[in-house]
Amino acid sequence: MVQALLMELELRCSADDHDVELSSIYLGGGTPSLLSRNDLHTLFDAIKSHTRLTHDIEITLEANPDDLDQSKLEMLADSPVNRLSIGVQSFDQRDLTYMHRAHNVEQAHTAISNAKSMGFSNISIDLIYGVPGMSKMDWQENLSIAFDYEIMHLSCYALTVEERTTLAHQVKTGQLPAPAPEDAESHFRMLMDQAIVSGYRHYEISNFAKQGYVAKHNTSYWKNQSYMGIGPSAHSFDGKARSWNVANNIKYVKAIQSGILPETIEVLTTSDRYNEYVMTGLRTDWGCRLENMLAFGTKYVNHFQANMVPYIKDGLVICESETYVLSTEGKLFADRIASDLFVV
Repeated sequence: MVQALLMELELRCSADDHDVELSSIYLGGGTPSLLSRNDLHTLFDAIKSHTRLTHDIEITLEANPDDLDQSKLEMLADSPVNRLSIGVQSFDQRDLTYMHRAHNVEQAHTAISNAKSMGFSNISIDLIYGVPGMSKMDWQENLSIAFDYEIMHLSCYALTVEERTTLAHQVKTGQLPAPAPEDAESHFRMLMDQAIVSGYRHYEISNFAKQGYVAKHNTSYWKNQSYMGIGPSAHSFDGKARSWNVANNIKYVKAIQSGILPETIEVLTTSDRYNEYVMTGLRTDWGCRLENMLAFGTKYVNHFQANMVPYIKDGLVICESETYVLSTEGKLFADRIASDLFVV
């Protein structure tokens, strides 16, 4: 697999005439913590040989708490990785058990403490709210622990029950209770209020950062910047088209070994690009700017402004200097507002 990743990187960078500059690298979407020290250094050497890296590049590795034992953290501290994204999900064992997480609460605490002691200051953790049985006090405890650890970046999501999972089967058959939307709303309101008081910038619906710690990688998606994905299921975007690799590992490796990029390509229409701009822009605190929408054409600007009127009137959207951002209340309806602004 590592050799296939190296070959795909070469194929993609050759197609781009080697003129590729990276401001962020994200190792995730799988279990990158399984990579050995040699694998990591081999990958980074190849990346450096095929691309140009900005001086302040953000290099994130995604891992679960049970992956980050002392030896793994020592290895990562000796690598170019300078940011960790740790899938904590909850500091309450009942929640972890409900969500069928492999790690326990003790491992979550140990992973964060050891990562900080190894010199990782740029740490992001994921937390899930709206879990059945999670009271306001329970959610408060989760937030307080994260704040006490001085975590610089938080990604917080309402629990969703994905189809074809053990959890989905247990909810469907009545073995476990289903999430309650009213609980998720209550927890989200608490999150917004307390994160701001604790010095976090609520820069995207689900993301909060201390000064100087806004995730470069996440932001590139929300600003519709180009990105290159390497590996099975990886997605890429060049500003006009999206592509994604085959998900099957064996098919992926065989194609790459044959010098073929195993990808499906979708060329975006002007309406697609407008819809994505609206969807991503409204989720952020920089919002949607009319001057940016002019690139799509006057009819899109007119459509946006006309359909935005009732949301401004209801106080769900704030417009200042031709920039539209969701109000605190509007963040509860982000998906609905965006969909009403789409061009179909």
